[in-house]
Amino acid sequence: MKIQLILLGILVSLVATAQTHKVLFVIADGISADALERMHTPNLDAIAARGCYVRAHVGGDKGTYSETPTISAVGYNSLLTGTWVNKHNVWDNDIKDPDYHYSTIFRVVRESAPHKNEAVFSSWTDNRTKLVGEGLPQTGGLTLDTHADGFELDTVRFPHDRARNFMHVIDDTVASAAAAYVRSSAPDLTWVYLEYTDDMGHMYGDSPQYDTAIAYMDRQVGRIWQAIRYREEHYKEQWLIVITTDHGRDEKTGRGHGGQSLRQRGTWIVANRRFNDYARYSYPGIVDVMPTMARWLEVRLPDSVAREVDGVPLVGPVSLAKPVVNVIEGRLDLSWQSFDTTGSVKVWVTTTNNVRAGGSDAYQLLATVPASREHVDVAVPSSTFYKVVLEGRYNTVNVWTGPAPRP
Repeated sequence: MKIQLILLGILVSLVATAQTHKVLFVIADGISADALERMHTPNLDAIAARGCYVRAHVGGDKGTYSETPTISAVGYNSLLTGTWVNKHNVWDNDIKDPDYHYSTIFRVVRESAPHKNEAVFSSWTDNRTKLVGEGLPQTGGLTLDTHADGFELDTVRFPHDRARNFMHVIDDTVASAAAAYVRSSAPDLTWVYLEYTDDMGHMYGDSPQYDTAIAYMDRQVGRIWQAIRYREEHYKEQWLIVITTDHGRDEKTGRGHGGQSLRQRGTWIVANRRFNDYARYSYPGIVDVMPTMARWLEVRLPDSVAREVDGVPLVGPVSLAKPVVNVIEGRLDLSWQSFDTTGSVKVWVTTTNNVRAGGSDAYQLLATVPASREHVDVAVPSSTFYKVVLEGRYNTVNVWTGPAPRP
């Protein structure tokens, strides 16, 4: 009886000290890494001092099936789904035909942990209605718990001017609404979108106006950060805040983007948590943010999702990254970068891509090898297309051969 009471006391103590994990991510539009680094950003610096700042990239793997336009909505959806454009199918800001078979982080969380609270704060309604796909049959009628968006359509409250100062006012409104809601209600998963930096980049390129917009963004993020710190100080909550951007800018003027130059692909990530060795010693991509958030929220990606996600978690242990495949005389020659010297890697292969149409692919397990080997070659049936999944103890990566199906 005494032992039972001791165990009960330990259990009660553990429950009392349990911390709820929450995530908030900010997309600050169109800020190249070099532009951010030359600025004084005290709030981002304070967040990074607790966690990290890393350079990152968008645009997929240049010159391959996953090459992705460095365009705003395209980048947003790469973050939301953890996949490049060959999968999520958002090729530009028109968002004509997203492939909702590649689930966003909002849908994964809702289906895996329906009790969790989700929120979006944004100028565009398209972020919520088209990319997240709230209320659509294709997303299973996904419903968010709260949102504040569509401010660009309110020309009475935010009268439009040629200098687009109204967009700065909208971003202020978005940031203030997000900070207030975090402080009062603490949603489990929150997306905040800030646009004004991209507007000034398009209008003025590398300029004092662009720099001023970055400084405004830093102050807006600071308000949200203060709300998060309030929650952590007064409640049993552990927050992950991730701030990133969707694309860089062209080298010549800083006005354009969309291409594959180094500056247009070059981005950054700021977070209040220390990143793992993969993030520190590799070159993270925007697709890494989605599995990072899922891991922090303690939401397991279903196998059907994990096998398609192109990103690697930036927090916690990682088994492998950077898969490379070559087809040589009826065999697949596979290599990867290993971060786990004791685990194993399972090699799964399929010759179909039925997921794109809502189906499933029949994978074959062709080999299991030590992760530390970082190489294996396996015999495969004759095909012009292979989808390869490498499954480690802590994460899964995938790579294709052959041309990507196009829209």
